[in-house]
Amino acid sequence: MGTDGGGLAVCRSRPDVDFNGDGLVGTQDLLRLIESWGQDDPMVDIAPPFGDGVINVLDLELLMSYWEQELNDTTLVAHWALDETEGMVVTDSAGGNDGYALGDPIWQPEGGQVNGALQLDGVDDYVVTGTAPNPADGSFSVFAWINGGAPGQVFVSQQGTANWLMVDAEGALMTELKCDGRSGSPLLSQIIITDGQWHRVGFVWDGFYRSLYADDILAAEDTQQGLNSSDGA
Repeated sequence: MGTDGGGLAVCRSRPDVDFNGDGLVGTQDLLRLIESWGQDDPMVDIAPPFGDGVINVLDLELLMSYWEQELNDTTLVAHWALDETEGMVVTDSAGGNDGYALGDPIWQPEGGQVNGALQLDGVDDYVVTGTAPNPADGSFSVFAWINGGAPGQVFVSQQGTANWLMVDAEGALMTELKCDGRSGSPLLSQIIITDGQWHRVGFVWDGFYRSLYADDILAAEDTQQGLNSSDGA
């Protein structure tokens, strides 16, 4: 399971110019923007001030204004970098919501996509944290770096209610966050992420649209009347 990039955000006080989630605006972010030049790519459409439907010189100028800056994202509710080398405590660098690694997970100090990672066995290893944002309360996003896994496994879950991020029986990214009633259903993508490669995956809820992302590409999207079926903490 992943490294830097796993966290929850409830708002944006500035455009998200750190496209690859490594905490630094640099060459990889610039190349990501260039790849989408002239296209409508919501993940890198940052100007003005949060997108205008096309990647152009305005986005480039805004990106360069943050060049080589380390970003301390004040919008994050929680951020678990999984960079520890031993012990049970999983530090939340954005707040006081530290987690605890249970079972028998293995720290991988040099094994992550960004610095370290935590290896889980897929059976009884997990990290438990305290209070999380209530999905029914409003907009939020959650992103994580992951590697490996098997079809049907879950990697971000709300205890006792919904699975936020998981894979279906074919290994494709999906979410079970949904509204109540007959109109509520899981959101499925066609993007296989159990291929043994690192993937940055995420879910975004803006109060109307549910969106799944895989490697900064929109993998699936639809509308919902809310996320009322997931009203726990």
